[in-house]
Amino acid sequence: MGKQTALITGASSGIGAAFAKQLSEKGYDLILVARREERLKKLSQALQTDCAIITADLSKEEECLDLYEQTKGRQIDILINCAGFGDFGDFSSTSLEKELDMIDVNIKAVHILTKKFLPDMMARDAGYILNVASVAGLMPAGPYMATYYATKAYVTSFTSAIAEELANEKSHVYVGALCPGPVDTEFDQVADVSFGLKGITAEYCVSYGLDNMFKKKRIIVPTLLLKVAALSSKLAPRNLVVRLAGRQQMRKNKGK
Repeated sequence: MGKQTALITGASSGIGAAFAKQLSEKGYDLILVARREERLKKLSQALQTDCAIITADLSKEEECLDLYEQTKGRQIDILINCAGFGDFGDFSSTSLEKELDMIDVNIKAVHILTKKFLPDMMARDAGYILNVASVAGLMPAGPYMATYYATKAYVTSFTSAIAEELANEKSHVYVGALCPGPVDTEFDQVADVSFGLKGITAEYCVSYGLDNMFKKKRIIVPTLLLKVAALSSKLAPRNLVVRLAGRQQMRKNKGK
């Protein structure tokens, strides 16, 4: 068997860049996708593997479809859907344009790329798709980050459903969701928040994620604290969980 190939969206920084580094170390050739070409070039030069660079704005449907068309000639063994971002604030006053872009990147791009690449993997009966969601996607709602929480709930629900379909078909293809909490990346700058909880490193998040991906765990939650929080949210009354989430979110607001 020749070298295998991993395609990573959102590869220019943070968790995506950490995926690129660790998969490079595991011997995978890479296809790195993001909007910022210079960052991708810098990253690819630091990696000891064959890297192809594709600049794409995944908030645009046509660029998601074009990404598949550009790469369908290569066998993609791992697809990491990592591109995504958040925002903070009262829903009544946050930017509609930013929220619609968030929905397009966090939901629509993940949906399109999974839809396009999955049949190819199923035809080979091999391959991995890891959708980077969030522990937010396991919670009932997130006041002051309403759109972000909703997008990640879509990703976890969508991923879990596909994983069950594959299991019913006895397919060897893997589809799973990585659901971290705060990670020390540029996320908080883009979302304009300051997390109250200490974040984990992107390197730990990715190492834990890949280890459990290869073990074919469907929902991957780094750190015991977040696992307990996710379980507690299922057991406690929904309105109470939403109220507590709102209070926690308010602590993230810079200047408060």
